[in-house]
Amino acid sequence: MKAAVVSVVAVAVVAMLVSGTAAQAPAPVPAPVAPASMKIGYIDVQRVLARSAAGVAAREQLEKERATIQKDMDGRRVELEKLRDELEKKGALMTPDARREKQEQFERKRRDAARAADDYQKELEKKESVLLQKVLQEVSGVIEKVGKEKNYYMIVEKRNAGVLYASNDADLTDEIIRAYDRDAGGKKK
Repeated sequence: MKAAVVSVVAVAVVAMLVSGTAAQAPAPVPAPVAPASMKIGYIDVQRVLARSAAGVAAREQLEKERATIQKDMDGRRVELEKLRDELEKKGALMTPDARREKQEQFERKRRDAARAADDYQKELEKKESVLLQKVLQEVSGVIEKVGKEKNYYMIVEKRNAGVLYASNDADLTDEIIRAYDRDAGGKKK
């Protein structure tokens, strides 16, 4: 009987040790398994901006403004070239005061042109950002709508999401462009 009690106590001690160890280090939880029907897609936002009607219209608007700015800058460049040529050709014939005045005028116009070019560049960047942000906000609504309609679990942006591989079947970019153009076309009417 003493041996039976010792073996029961030994089994109890082993059980306590095992249960104590288990309490200290929980069993690993298996990673959740995605259902086979879970769909994940991606879009290329740069392609949406380049090919959608709104993206093309935004780019055309920016190009018109860029052409206007270029015309102004070309006029300033021609004026500077004329002043420089005048200084080079007639500078030796001018009085020192007249030459200095012409040189100061040239430098002033050169600085003004450089400032204007910098201001124009900043203005264009700001307008581009505003126009593209507007398109991206509209596109995000379309992406959400398409995702819900087609039962996608997740839609990621191809370039910024770090997608290293994706099947072309998962590319929703063209579908998003069509849906965006269709929705945008309906809003304009």
